[in-house]
Amino acid sequence: MRYGLPTKRSVTIAGHETSISLEPAFWAALEAEATARELPLNALIATIDVERLDSSPPPNLTSAIRQWLFARGD
Repeated sequence: MRYGLPTKRSVTIAGHETSISLEPAFWAALEAEATARELPLNALIATIDVERLDSSPPPNLTSAIRQWLFARGD
């Protein structure tokens, strides 16, 4: 496996810009999942954002994305 440093990208969620820093492997997995679901990347991230807000306390968005991707592998 090739390791990489986090890469920051800007995304728009519910009309608001935010930055997310993920390692390349997580970006690739997130993009693959968006493609598989036939969703734009921003739409998938928005879905994860809504789900994370149901947690108490909610994790930050980057942590929620990593956990969401990990849970999809189960």
